[in-house]
Amino acid sequence: MKTITHWIDGKPVESTSGRFGAVYNPATGAQEKQVAFASVDEVDAAVAAAKAAYETWGAASLAKRTAVLFKYRELLDAHRDEIAALITAEHGKVHSDALGEVARGMEIVELACGISVQLKGELSTEVATRVDVSSIRQPLGVVAGITPFNFPAMVPMWMFPLAIACGNTFVLKPSEKDPSASYRLAELASEAGLPDGVLNIVQGDKVAVDRILEHPDVEAVSFVGSTPIAKYIQIKAVEHGKRVQALGGAKNHMLVLPDADLDYAADQAINAAYGSAGERCMAVSVVVAVGDTGDELVGRIAERAKSLRIGPGTDPESEMGPLITREHRDKVASYVAGAAAQGAEVVVDGTGYTVAGHEDGFFLGVSLLDKVPVTADAYRDEIFGPVLCVVRTETYDEAIALINGSRWGNGTAIFTRDGGAARRFQLEVKAGMVGVNVPIPVPVGYHSFGGWKDSLFGDLHIYGNDGIAFYTQGKVITTRWPDPSDGGINLGFPSHS
Repeated sequence: MKTITHWIDGKPVESTSGRFGAVYNPATGAQEKQVAFASVDEVDAAVAAAKAAYETWGAASLAKRTAVLFKYRELLDAHRDEIAALITAEHGKVHSDALGEVARGMEIVELACGISVQLKGELSTEVATRVDVSSIRQPLGVVAGITPFNFPAMVPMWMFPLAIACGNTFVLKPSEKDPSASYRLAELASEAGLPDGVLNIVQGDKVAVDRILEHPDVEAVSFVGSTPIAKYIQIKAVEHGKRVQALGGAKNHMLVLPDADLDYAADQAINAAYGSAGERCMAVSVVVAVGDTGDELVGRIAERAKSLRIGPGTDPESEMGPLITREHRDKVASYVAGAAAQGAEVVVDGTGYTVAGHEDGFFLGVSLLDKVPVTADAYRDEIFGPVLCVVRTETYDEAIALINGSRWGNGTAIFTRDGGAARRFQLEVKAGMVGVNVPIPVPVGYHSFGGWKDSLFGDLHIYGNDGIAFYTQGKVITTRWPDPSDGGINLGFPSHS
């Protein structure tokens, strides 16, 4: 059985911990690989390699860094199908969805290729007589990333390309459920000419995570995952004096006003709720139907939901693949029965779904729940699966109060033809990312990604300008070059004159 191990100092490193985790093919339910779990010593070795590499990489010219990144982008483009196939094999998402993941990750590599513009700095001349002040941004040193299973290529690419473009070195701890894609990203980075030790990967579990959070040579930690773990990451990282950005969970609402194009809204609700089997932190998990739109909208969503083709991600006919593990599938399915018991109407029940020839796969059909009470677990919890809740309100004001009352504030959307209503919504809603007739408003690479409330822990969002600020520290330099005629002693407090 193949073992996925660590990538440290520019080469594969076999684990000596003796601990391993199973890596399954979700479409068949079979274990096809195992992943090594790092010991504390192995994490320390990765950090030591990154620290040694920083001595030269941190001082490397912007031209050298960007030359490597341009080559890296070229290699990613050439190998995108291969990376997508690794994602499908271990995560389960359909190949087209996996290709889209790789493409969105490459956006940040492209942003990193232009880092020279972002790190120009500022200069003010003659702030006082013959005094100039400049501001520059410098790298932090060794930084780390801890990434989730649902985007095993894209989320790592949200982190390390910008970090290394800014002059840092990086230690990545990917999800143990689908580790091969990120390992391949590291191999390609080395092939692109990235010096040994600049990008390192340690596979593992909580042992590796805790050592990263505690290690004195790690200056900053980026994280994407669930809210409970994001809170833990923030507390532990700050406790050990580190800069931290920790992106947590979500319960994204899609508000549909009576004037909306209901066919378009139904199409987008299907795409946003059930794409990638709902295993997206930006998935729409609640549709808020305002006024008399509810019955018609629910009918159109249900009609579309019943026609979705569910099957292995390798099948070109499949529109949705399996969930990541058997345990997660069963947990998601339990919310459907629980919602019915708590007063919701089950319009489409996807539990008990099987795919012929793949009966042991981790498949689940799509479910649609209508008139869901806001007290129901299906509404209150992040389900992270193909379950869409519909909540009805009489007015826009009631709907905005409902959305703003959520503990999460990751993404949200409004569907309407009314520009005034859309403008009011984008100003009033308490969420970090807002879509107007766009159900999954994930920003392009040069704008930053991140939510509010329990969806973000830390002050800065990920990638874009916030990402560059996170991976650098500012320095202000005040200089005076006196004329030969200047001189004398003056013990008074210096003034700007």
